[in-house]
Amino acid sequence: MMSTTSNRANFSIIGGAGFRAQYFLRIAQALPDQFRVSGMVVRDEEKGQAMEQKWGVSTYRTLEQLLDHEQPDFVVVSVGWAACADYLVQLTERGIPALAETPPAADVEGLVRLHEKLTRQGARVQVAEQYINHPLNAARLAVIEAGQLGAITQATVSISHMYHGVSLLRRMLGIQFEDVTIKAMRFESNWVAGPNRSGPPTEEKIVLSKRDLAWLDFGGKLGIYDFTGDQHRSWIRSNHLSVRGERGEIFDTRLNILHDYATPLHLDFKRINKGEWENAEGYFLQGIMAGGHWVYENPFIPGRLYDDEIAIATCLKNMADYAAGGPDFYSVAEASQDFYLGTLIEKAIQTGQPVTSKRQPWAEGEG
Repeated sequence: MMSTTSNRANFSIIGGAGFRAQYFLRIAQALPDQFRVSGMVVRDEEKGQAMEQKWGVSTYRTLEQLLDHEQPDFVVVSVGWAACADYLVQLTERGIPALAETPPAADVEGLVRLHEKLTRQGARVQVAEQYINHPLNAARLAVIEAGQLGAITQATVSISHMYHGVSLLRRMLGIQFEDVTIKAMRFESNWVAGPNRSGPPTEEKIVLSKRDLAWLDFGGKLGIYDFTGDQHRSWIRSNHLSVRGERGEIFDTRLNILHDYATPLHLDFKRINKGEWENAEGYFLQGIMAGGHWVYENPFIPGRLYDDEIAIATCLKNMADYAAGGPDFYSVAEASQDFYLGTLIEKAIQTGQPVTSKRQPWAEGEG
């Protein structure tokens, strides 16, 4: 955990007026000892001035202006797909590490072209995929990596859409770039509309619900993708994740494992929060326990962050380590693979036929 000013990560943001970019600003504001926003590129001057007043950070109209005045350890690129690729190339040419907020292209062909450009230039780029860093998912992965479930054979993810859901499936199954055959379908029904990015509903409204189901056969490992549009914001639909191995399973917050062949252990993932009842240490997530052991400890205490912010803060911390010479944590190759498999799920839904992946250029030399 970075706890001193000397270890504080300085990062700039491109696209600071956007919805997602403001996550990074909130995190830096909540954790000033760990992160500092070293300027933002906001092309619209009026929006830039509004961001300066709201967040107390400097804004610039172009990347060149920002780099004339700031010296970031890395740059977060939080703009649309087309602009993101251009900025990544520009930052690579200047030797500056970059954290892309999403897979940095609108389609597979664009990802292939970008891979070729970035690889030739020795780019140092990672992607801020946060779902694998959510505290509960990190706790689940810790149990899997400790071998408590034995060899993993199956995972079901019903948490987020497309490449987000695929990234969780791959990590839970321990899959890298192996080929897969996908079968999929879509089921439509009605439901009452719930919250969206703009906030809670203002009236009762019946809307069409689209549930996408896909079965990803990796040969000896099965991934099941299950997502309904706006499910992650809904008040009347639940998220779900399960993982099955030869020695046990995770089912949402339940952990069923074996002490030995004749002794089952039925445990729960228990969130430990401070600030409840008479506790006066502040209000924050301390961590998650299972069976009397910590399986996740929050590295951002005492920051008052919710789970999605903790996950994105983890991306920032990992990026600071990466920029200082540390390892990959979610590479453009991984992001491209998850995006690619997401497009194959959609193709299988639209055609009603099984589709099989083909090894892509970004996977060459990978596992």
